[in-house]
Amino acid sequence: MFNKVEGFPKDFLWGGATASNQCEGAYNVGGKGLSTLDFVKFIEKKDRRNDIQTMDVTYDQLNQYLEDESNINFPKRRGIDFYHQYKEDIKLMAEMGFKTFRMSISWPRIFPTGMEEEPNEEGLKFYDAVFDELLANGIEPLVTMIHYEIPIELTKKYNGWESRELVDYFVKYTKTLLDRFKDKVKYWIIFNEINMMLASAYTGGGLFPEKSSRSNLEVKYQATHHQFLASALTTKYAREAAPNAKIGCMIARLETYPATCRPEDMLKAIQEDQLNVFYTDVMVRGKYPNYMTRYFEEHNIHLQTEKGDEEILACYTADYVAFSYYMTYLASSEPAKSETSGNLIGTLKNPYLELSEWNWPIDPIGLRITLNRLYDRYNVPLFIVENGLGAYDKLEDGKVHDPYRIDYLAKHITQMKEAVKDGVELLGYTTWGCIDLISAGTSEMSKRYGYIYVDQDDYGNGTLQRYKKDSFYWYKKVIASNGEDLTKE
Repeated sequence: MFNKVEGFPKDFLWGGATASNQCEGAYNVGGKGLSTLDFVKFIEKKDRRNDIQTMDVTYDQLNQYLEDESNINFPKRRGIDFYHQYKEDIKLMAEMGFKTFRMSISWPRIFPTGMEEEPNEEGLKFYDAVFDELLANGIEPLVTMIHYEIPIELTKKYNGWESRELVDYFVKYTKTLLDRFKDKVKYWIIFNEINMMLASAYTGGGLFPEKSSRSNLEVKYQATHHQFLASALTTKYAREAAPNAKIGCMIARLETYPATCRPEDMLKAIQEDQLNVFYTDVMVRGKYPNYMTRYFEEHNIHLQTEKGDEEILACYTADYVAFSYYMTYLASSEPAKSETSGNLIGTLKNPYLELSEWNWPIDPIGLRITLNRLYDRYNVPLFIVENGLGAYDKLEDGKVHDPYRIDYLAKHITQMKEAVKDGVELLGYTTWGCIDLISAGTSEMSKRYGYIYVDQDDYGNGTLQRYKKDSFYWYKKVIASNGEDLTKE
């Protein structure tokens, strides 16, 4: 009656993850238009390790950059030149034994302003070539349709996703992707970390709250509603045009513990968690959860919807839940006394956890907890599509010794395996930044996640030569053993 699970399934998808805006570069090559992230500048700081993020751009700043961008360091424009070096990079991934590679497509590389009648053929050909190279090396593409990159012209004209107009523009874009690549790509994620909207409306929605007549919270949830519709309509088209495709939704998972065993803290933790799984509740269960009714009322949030919206959300739900996991959070009903840095938002300091160099709590058991909680909630397959350790790596004599990264990943994979034994259906694991790239939050190169070292500094200086770190050889062994051999030697 019950099948005992001993380890990862034979078809488990081991691999790594990147984003077009952090690795491609070539921002003005091949007909590509400018994106919102092409205007995120590098901010000079002596110590960035307590930064939560520096990716926001204000309306006034954007206008300043548009007027004069000379002598400004925009790191995401250069990336690590994956655009020209993808064959070399994919060869290295194949050497590690990758079963899948998570990447994203740049919307403005396909529709430069987002409003063109026809797509940019040169952009489509680039991704054709990348997918062909992956498949030739036995690597399954796992493709994110939008990883924060919104054509800047849509931000200028419509204030990004605040406008319902973006639904049609986005669906036209995603239909183009599905029509073109349906025979090459099986696994899709529509929106990367769709809950980014609350942390940074510019990053997640290409919008400026200060430009809207709505309140700060209302405009963010209105924009999110439009993204929900765009996701559901994309899923609808995929069911028709690419029936073999698997369409996933994705959030940045913020697993939250109560700061103490006080009932007030427990309630606060539940409420914080609800605001996190709200997104997946809508995209997997197909409707707005009841708990948001009170939240919207108490925060004076009134969403503009149209007839048929509820039916669209209900009929076209996700096949699997993808998520990023870097750390856990603490919730307290009392004012914060001690905060540390984190992904999207800061958190109280957990005295039971070690911190990374960037002061992010390290909690492998939290990954097992979140896997169980999400699977119990949705009972659909899960996919860990981001997890990793950002650290300072030192290149010496062509080598990088990174035992700290190996230790971090080994502990998380151990807990993944335990979750699979618990009965969780897990599709795969793609570690973040499998090759060093531009940091999403701080736009620096110094914070490195990869198995492959890229010779480039925060200012774009360097040869861009690739070097295999010690973790490269370790992860190769992990994949070859299907997660059984996690030893450092």
